[in-house]
Amino acid sequence: SLSTRHCPWKMNQLPPKSPVASPVSESTNSRVEVLDNLSMDSFWLEVENIKQSAEAEQEECSLADVKTQEEGEAEAEWLQDAGLSELLGDPASDKDNLVLLSTLTKTQAAAVQRRLDTYSRSRRRKNKHPVRDVRDIFGVVSSEDTAAEKEGSSPDPLWHNLRTSNTQRKTQDYSCTVRNPGKEEVFNMDVAYSEQAAVLLKGSFLPESRKLKDGNALTRFKIPKGRLGVTRIGDLSAQDMKKIPTLALIELTALCDILGFELKRNKAAKLKTTEKRLFGVPLNTLLENDQKLLPNTKVPLLLQALLSCLEKRGLETEGILRVSGSQTRIKSLEQKLERDFYSGLFRWDEVHQNDVSGLLKRFIRELPAPLLTAEYLPAFAAVQNIPDLKQRLQALNLLILILPEPNRNTLKALLEFLSKVVARENNNKMNLWNVSTVMAPNLFMHKGLPNKIPEGKEKQLAEGAADVVRMMIHYQDLLWTVSSFLVAQVRKLNESNSKRYQFCDKRIKNLLRKIHADKDKVEKNQGEPSKIVKVHASLLLKDSLEVHLNNATRVADVLRQFQKNLCQNGWNIVNTVNLLKCNSSVECTNLLLYEVGGNIGEHCLDPDTYLLDLYHINPHAEWIIKQNPSYPRMF
Repeated sequence: SLSTRHCPWKMNQLPPKSPVASPVSESTNSRVEVLDNLSMDSFWLEVENIKQSAEAEQEECSLADVKTQEEGEAEAEWLQDAGLSELLGDPASDKDNLVLLSTLTKTQAAAVQRRLDTYSRSRRRKNKHPVRDVRDIFGVVSSEDTAAEKEGSSPDPLWHNLRTSNTQRKTQDYSCTVRNPGKEEVFNMDVAYSEQAAVLLKGSFLPESRKLKDGNALTRFKIPKGRLGVTRIGDLSAQDMKKIPTLALIELTALCDILGFELKRNKAAKLKTTEKRLFGVPLNTLLENDQKLLPNTKVPLLLQALLSCLEKRGLETEGILRVSGSQTRIKSLEQKLERDFYSGLFRWDEVHQNDVSGLLKRFIRELPAPLLTAEYLPAFAAVQNIPDLKQRLQALNLLILILPEPNRNTLKALLEFLSKVVARENNNKMNLWNVSTVMAPNLFMHKGLPNKIPEGKEKQLAEGAADVVRMMIHYQDLLWTVSSFLVAQVRKLNESNSKRYQFCDKRIKNLLRKIHADKDKVEKNQGEPSKIVKVHASLLLKDSLEVHLNNATRVADVLRQFQKNLCQNGWNIVNTVNLLKCNSSVECTNLLLYEVGGNIGEHCLDPDTYLLDLYHINPHAEWIIKQNPSYPRMF
């Protein structure tokens, strides 16, 4: 089950370090076999250090309790978080719900319907006003495509096979399965992950079991670039990115349904107030304070300072992150930082690197809510239960998209630093697995959450958590990509928003069929072989660039044409200061092309995007050339 209970281990209950000293069942001892040559000693040493630190400050290991939810309550929260609150009986956002429903795939629609079924049954049992009949919403989704959830009804063949298949797999280990270790595989982001999983299920696909021995054997995945290129987190406007978490939650739920896992979430914990300014302060509060000093700050200034200090003087230090600094010194440094950090009086050059790494880990642990959020920490921890590596990465990709922006940006900054540590492995003796085992307790243990886990499962869950951290470090470029199918759904949302009047007085009986019919019409209209468009660069030039598009014209071609015309034709430059010069010419790599308006807010385009294809998808957009912002990280 994907519903691993809360925190993956107890802080006060450490299993023996020897793999044979902690008995596990046949279905879980495979984790020991898979990681038999990857030591967990660093993990348990880190847990012991955390425990000692907590005891020294007389902190309780579990400060908050998560209440058991009544039947239907989890489904109601899910529907609200998925942007479908109107389906619970609140008509205020009816149009918004209709627009969102119009973008869903079959598997996503089935996931919504499944939760509506459960919620509806719970309401009927409580003799409350019934919710809307799901058939009014998903009239086109046949009974063959949805689970037979009602009591006493015969199970749907698909779900019967799913459960049977899932039961049969329990005696096998796929937790670290890779089909082609060390080789490159395609990671398809054009088709919804849940739809891909449904196809594999129908084909009775079982991944070939190969045991993972070290980081070098990790499968290399390549995202094939379609005609519209690849979209990274940060390429979309804030307005469009706000739509992504809702769509990602629905897709993650649909994927878990197909795989036969239950996605459980914690309730958001109430954050305790603190008088401190740095440690133990919510990310949002930290960023609000930092933005008063430095507008547009995306990652807390303290974290940036800690990472910068370690990058300058700690990457070559043997055992960095693993070797613990002095707890007394770390506590004293924390107090000095609270007093002197914002005044600029803190002397970083006088701090030992192991103490800085201790401060880094302490900063992460002391956040009032886990960096991976209280709601989704169980889901992150339970990713290890998904059999196939590619599907684990699909789930992780969706979870990262669901994270609030401050958490996602902070996590990315941390993972980029950890990659740099791993890259210096020859000097610091910290390979990918070492770094993962040290950082996993700091990310997955949290004093504000209960620590209820099945007895005897500590080692299995600990190794699984370390494996999740390893995947996040190793595959972070892939994980910070916005899937093409999600971008397409955002476009559909924006298009539907402009046509909302069409849905005001109608049920959406044939909505999904209409979507596919509209898609077919668009595809039929995409036969135009060429087009002349204007590209603007208002912040740089007073003139616009006229571009003749054909099937081979890419973004990179337009940027080169812009550069050529700028240099040869003596265009009227508005702001020469903002253009970076090299040998009296503008560097093409310092320029970006944005798609603005139409069915997208603002979209920074991949240089390999074919513009005629993009024009057919969004003919009403403007194309604007801007300078590439200069920053050390992605933020």
